[in-house]
Amino acid sequence: MHTVKSVGVMSVAKIMGLVHGCLGLMVAPFFLLMGLIPAATNQQQNNPFTGFFGVGMAIVAPFFYAVMGFIFGAIGALLYNLFARLVGGFELQLEAKSMVPVAPYPVIPSTSGI
Repeated sequence: MHTVKSVGVMSVAKIMGLVHGCLGLMVAPFFLLMGLIPAATNQQQNNPFTGFFGVGMAIVAPFFYAVMGFIFGAIGALLYNLFARLVGGFELQLEAKSMVPVAPYPVIPSTSGI
């Protein structure tokens, strides 16, 4: 068994920021669809900016998700390091794979006798 005693706060924060930014990209089409609903149902009335909310949110959402993922990833890593010091960290059982060396090209035995 191996124990993860601490994690790098910035490395966790960067990864979480990127993961949540990608989640924001996945949510963006739904904001675009929500922006189209008032136009499709003729509920715009006298406000010409009704559809811009969905477009604006679709543009802002990935950045907002990324920033929030970065911040909460850093907070989570700090809390993990604190709690791992108090009660111990994650225990992992790792299995080492046997590494068989492989030549990048076929090895042909020499017949010259040297």
